[in-house]
Amino acid sequence: MLTNWFTFLLHRFLKESAGEPLYLLFCAIKQQVEKGPLDAVTGEARYSLSEDKLIRQQIDYKTLTLLCACPDPPGGAALPVKVLNCDTVTQAKEKLLDALHRGAPMSQRPRANDLELEWCQEGSGRILLQDEDSTSRVEGDWKRINTLAHYQVTDGSTVALVPHQASAVNLTGAGGSVSRSLSRYETLLRTSGSPDSLRLRAPILTPEREAGTRLWHLVRSHDPLVGGGGDAGGGGPERGSKMVSEIYLTRLLATKGTLQKFVDDLFETVLSTAHRGSALPLAIKFMFDFLDDQADRHGITDPDVRHTWKSNCLPLRFWVNVIKNPQFVFDVHKTPITDACLSVVAQTFMDSCSTSAQRLGKDSPSTKLLYAKDLPAYRAWVERYYRDIAKMTTISDQDMDAYLVEQSRLHAGEFNTLAALGELFHYVERYREEILTALERDAYCRRHKLGPRLEQAITLVHSHS
Repeated sequence: MLTNWFTFLLHRFLKESAGEPLYLLFCAIKQQVEKGPLDAVTGEARYSLSEDKLIRQQIDYKTLTLLCACPDPPGGAALPVKVLNCDTVTQAKEKLLDALHRGAPMSQRPRANDLELEWCQEGSGRILLQDEDSTSRVEGDWKRINTLAHYQVTDGSTVALVPHQASAVNLTGAGGSVSRSLSRYETLLRTSGSPDSLRLRAPILTPEREAGTRLWHLVRSHDPLVGGGGDAGGGGPERGSKMVSEIYLTRLLATKGTLQKFVDDLFETVLSTAHRGSALPLAIKFMFDFLDDQADRHGITDPDVRHTWKSNCLPLRFWVNVIKNPQFVFDVHKTPITDACLSVVAQTFMDSCSTSAQRLGKDSPSTKLLYAKDLPAYRAWVERYYRDIAKMTTISDQDMDAYLVEQSRLHAGEFNTLAALGELFHYVERYREEILTALERDAYCRRHKLGPRLEQAITLVHSHS
């Protein structure tokens, strides 16, 4: 209930202040991850904040610039888009869609699975690229997902995203045949030792994956010692030994350094009482004063207890959830690798709100080591934030009531209030005696006769049910 209360009342602050640095952090993580190899099967990446989602092997790759034909307007100038030659076809399609629909909500964008990727070649027609087809490399019970390097897509190539033609899937299913000429591209693949059939203008039937066949992209998940070796050499020998943990940490730190500014900006915005002219939401001041008042009433003088109450109330209950789940705020798609990176940031935010001394050793998780030097500064921000709020003028009950009425007016018609009241009534009925006893013990509640008024409301609901 407290989480939902904050979610409702901090909506404006999130929209006008904290939303921007959160979105920029999300975009920065996505962009950094996509600069290097990202395994489509395991979700591991070369650039990561999470050791659990870090590719341990050395993957060779090259950056390519593809010229993507713009569907709107037709015939417009091609859009240059950077991809990696080790990207799967679907990963390439996602990057092309990101460029073509930059800034568009994810729910309003075409889906990669609904589109085909065509490689346009002068004099050789259009080559249809797919993650799996009859050219896919199979070794034992392992099948490798096709990449741009598998098709030998070159830098500066022209590509196009076209609607998926479901009617073309079963071209040979009725006993017919697909005739096509042998292109220069097929000849090149045959002479270079690659598979000798490709999907051109008419797609070739892809046989169903045999039972027990396992897909892999860059690294075979069953053997962490086997490196993908990249695809840059057209399927050269697999190589790569497991790197030592010190190298892992170095790569994690490199990614962390790239994202540092975005993490700092988000934390500074969330832990500031007046950031960029945005005033502190009244709900935060009201709740923190309530917690201090409860501590005074119960004779709790330990500052760590008050600090922990406030941390559990707002940062850990609300902000951590928002940081880990930006898709709750924005119309975006959160991939597993992005989720892993955001979880590291959220864990750092949680550690910043803790009062316990952090003891680090050689066996400490990388998530703790990564931000160990930054943690004292972040904890100082949290303590300053709590002190600044405590020094602010207390909000009167009348002002808070007016604030809540105004928030209700702003969002009138957006919620089913009767359903909400029904849920509250079920809660009140379940704990009726406990609530009435608590109201009777509280001086403010007795003064305003909240107990008898609640009993009248319960009687009224029963009389109309």
